[in-house]
Amino acid sequence: MKNKTEYSCSNCGIKSPRWLGKCTSCGEWDTFLEVTQTAHEKKSGRVKVDKPKIFRLNEIETAHDYRMKTGISELDRVLGGGIVPGSIILVGGDPGIGKSTLMLQMCSKNNKFKPLYVTGEESLQQIKHRSERLTDVTPDLMILSETNIETINAAIEDTDADFIIIDSIQSVYSERVESTPGSIIQVRECASLLMQTAKKLNKPVFIIGHVTKDGFIAGPKILEHMVDTVLQFEGEKMYSYRILRALKNRFGSTNEIGIFDMIQSGLREVKNPSELFLIHRNNQDTGIAIVAAIEGSRPILLEVQALVSTSGYSMPQRTVNGIELRRMQMILAVLEKRLGIQFKNNDVFVNVAGGVYINDPAVDLGVAAALVSSYQDKVINPKTVIIGEIGLTGEVRQVSSLDQRISEAEKLGFETAVIPKTNNHFKKSNINIIQTERISVALSQIFD
Repeated sequence: MKNKTEYSCSNCGIKSPRWLGKCTSCGEWDTFLEVTQTAHEKKSGRVKVDKPKIFRLNEIETAHDYRMKTGISELDRVLGGGIVPGSIILVGGDPGIGKSTLMLQMCSKNNKFKPLYVTGEESLQQIKHRSERLTDVTPDLMILSETNIETINAAIEDTDADFIIIDSIQSVYSERVESTPGSIIQVRECASLLMQTAKKLNKPVFIIGHVTKDGFIAGPKILEHMVDTVLQFEGEKMYSYRILRALKNRFGSTNEIGIFDMIQSGLREVKNPSELFLIHRNNQDTGIAIVAAIEGSRPILLEVQALVSTSGYSMPQRTVNGIELRRMQMILAVLEKRLGIQFKNNDVFVNVAGGVYINDPAVDLGVAAALVSSYQDKVINPKTVIIGEIGLTGEVRQVSSLDQRISEAEKLGFETAVIPKTNNHFKKSNINIIQTERISVALSQIFD
């Protein structure tokens, strides 16, 4: 038995016989860590291999109702309708964001499936105290306090649990690997063993993973490739709501999100997120516009705030929170070129209320309206929702899922919707629809 020393990139997992300052695969700097691995001598001779059985596609039988419901509709939405038996789900997020709380709430007494909770970081007493604070956690919950992956694997095979929760993958270790828990090779080895067990027993396994200071899931990148689903728990520390987003899903869409509100008794599902983000929508203040964005398959109405003030510096500030900075700079350039509004001597601040980050280009027109509202000190009717993407020539381009956006606005009591003229086909509603094809015409109608 010989010990082999090599170096592995903590970001992408590529190996190297010597230390490198910059990874040749992912381009990151100072990510190579020393890994000591035990190499076993291979026996000489040929390895006996059983003849594999090859199936045809029409010979494979599947159940129509093959998903397990978690009892949390927002989590089921993100997973694609429920848990697929035999799948591996990786749940990542910042410390204290609510990963363990969500997993414990999934162990509800109203859930017909029996869970096994494996804790490697908290004691049994800590799990007990947490469950007493939460609601509906089953008193029959099976808990195992263990960090040895071989022992955990044996317990999974012996128990009659329907699904397993590992908290966390960085705290467990394998005796077959001479490395500390949380290291690249340990995470890879433990995840591989759990994957084999899940597929063999056809039991789903939830793995809680730590994140780095940059917000990425800690450990080798291959960990995200091994699992079937990667869920990211997001949220600002100053806000109580949490967003669960699917970064990867082999059994569903990666566009879905689930929204929760962190309260004293745990995570509460938010059925209508628009009401959460539009608490102050009746304010008669300048620089505020209501936009309709699409997150996954659900429409969300948000409040975009803009502040344009005279700059006291030779280089005016451009600060955004909730949208991409380059997107705002493009909108400013279009307003300057097509409408003649000069922002070069002004500081510009744009914020999406609630701390939500939006990538939907359909909020462009609303951002432009909020900027002009603050610049000209004009109020936008709080009963108006603004929808549209802005092109570089000043045209208002069509958007997707317009019916859903208008329906959500109508449900919340909005009276007017400004939409692109190119969206010709949409369902009739009680909202007054204003169609526009140029940003200049749209702004004149909004402030008329």
